[in-house]
Amino acid sequence: MPAHAAPLATAPARASAAPTLPERIGKYLVKAKLGEGATSEVFLAVDPFRDQQVAIKRARGSLLTDTRESRFQRRFFAAEASLVGQLRHPNVVQIVDAVIDDAAPYLVMEYVPGVTLRRFCRADALLPLAQVVEVAFKCAMALGYCFRRGLIHRDVKPANLLAVLDGDRIVDVKITDFGSAFNSAAEHTQVHRVGSLAYMSPEQLDGDPLDCRADIYSLAAVLYHLVAGRPPFDAQQQQAIMHQIFHATPPPLAMLRENVPPRMVALIERSLAKDRDRRPRDWDEFASELSQLATDRALSRGQLQQVLDTERFTLLRSLEFFADFGDVELWEVVHRARWERHAFGTALHRKGSQGNSFHIIATGQVEVFRDGTKAATLGAGTSVGEMAYLAPNPELRVHTVDVLVSQPATTIAFTPESLDQLSLTTRHRFDKAFIKVLVRRLHAAHEAIAHPRRIL
Repeated sequence: MPAHAAPLATAPARASAAPTLPERIGKYLVKAKLGEGATSEVFLAVDPFRDQQVAIKRARGSLLTDTRESRFQRRFFAAEASLVGQLRHPNVVQIVDAVIDDAAPYLVMEYVPGVTLRRFCRADALLPLAQVVEVAFKCAMALGYCFRRGLIHRDVKPANLLAVLDGDRIVDVKITDFGSAFNSAAEHTQVHRVGSLAYMSPEQLDGDPLDCRADIYSLAAVLYHLVAGRPPFDAQQQQAIMHQIFHATPPPLAMLRENVPPRMVALIERSLAKDRDRRPRDWDEFASELSQLATDRALSRGQLQQVLDTERFTLLRSLEFFADFGDVELWEVVHRARWERHAFGTALHRKGSQGNSFHIIATGQVEVFRDGTKAATLGAGTSVGEMAYLAPNPELRVHTVDVLVSQPATTIAFTPESLDQLSLTTRHRFDKAFIKVLVRRLHAAHEAIAHPRRIL
């Protein structure tokens, strides 16, 4: 089944400025063509008012003709246009504008410099397994976010997953192309049996009602392709692929690639089950299985020696301080925070120094000393130095205690300036978390005064 839209972004080096390149599309200044499909063209452009690069997907004139195919394509365009400004997740391409132009309607989207995951589906360009899990985890969290907003993507495939690169390493991934998405909140009749055949679940192919497990199947099929260098089902004829989807079992991954952990194989095989009731029940379960692969050190990292975002996200989710943070807010903390490691005896704060940062303890332990006497021991999930952010004037930001590392610790550090760069929603979560911290400390102080013997 042919794709109904071109990829949103490719490496700038591949962009070509054809002689027929339009100078403008609406208010946007066109710089290059990024790609094209049967029904649309994608351009790199600049928003002159915000001085930002954007990707513009413009429909071809054939979309406006009155044919069965064009009517379907107009529905795809309308489905994507209805999501303007609604999806705000670090791993989802934002749709910022939609213009219903009589000659050629177009969508304006966040520009993602990079390549699609199709590049890494070839047997000679496979990613390390740790990176495959990292990519899959981010996609799972993003698709879970979309599902909670009533969306089933229905076209999860490598060409709709954009990879942001740092050299040869993928540092981020973003999901794009929601033209095929099923929106439970939509008022108009929606097209069924859409998607890309190689990654389509049996129930989707059958036209049955769908839930998140259809997208789980598709993402698992993408994972299989990234691991093995071939999709789970492959044939020259569409009818043969359809028969395999309904009746065949994919070739065992262990035969196609060495050293794939059994737990990873089991998750992919389970997620590709013909019976959706045998698959993970939701995105949380699927993502949890992926995160365990990372945290259990089941995967050889090769050159990937740094801490994976997957591990940091999972760690934050386990900490009491971040209990009320949603997935989007946690991802923002993962990427915006300064992650620091401290050896035994390191002073996070000294009495008399002015605070310019606060720390949330992720692992390890610190001790608080007041005039040489230990006043408290704090472990994972607690914060120190928060007055650097909360205090209304500089005088109140002077530390009155020493805070020393008593067990090697990892902390998540912010300054007031870096916290101001977070979204309003995330800052609101921080404010609520700090209020809980202060209430607990006031209660402890009250207990110490009212019942000194009980405290001792």
